[in-house]
Amino acid sequence: MTFLFLYTDTAKQDILKLDRVQKQRLKKTLERYQETPLYYAKKLINSKIGDYRFRVGNFRVIFDLDGDKIVVLRVAHRKEIYRV
Repeated sequence: MTFLFLYTDTAKQDILKLDRVQKQRLKKTLERYQETPLYYAKKLINSKIGDYRFRVGNFRVIFDLDGDKIVVLRVAHRKEIYRV
């Protein structure tokens, strides 16, 4: 089963701030994670920012699952993503 990615406006802005190499790495990794997202995801302890996260190098992708949709909430460097 293939999941569909949906991006919030905040996530879109976060992705636009990344350089070209990071955007390509993010796209390639998310395409690979699309088939079985929970295999690659880690459940977050603090669910205020989201339920799950993907690791893409030094960046983290915070997301929620909604049926067959992956709702990407934020994309940021690991030092900045968990600050609420």
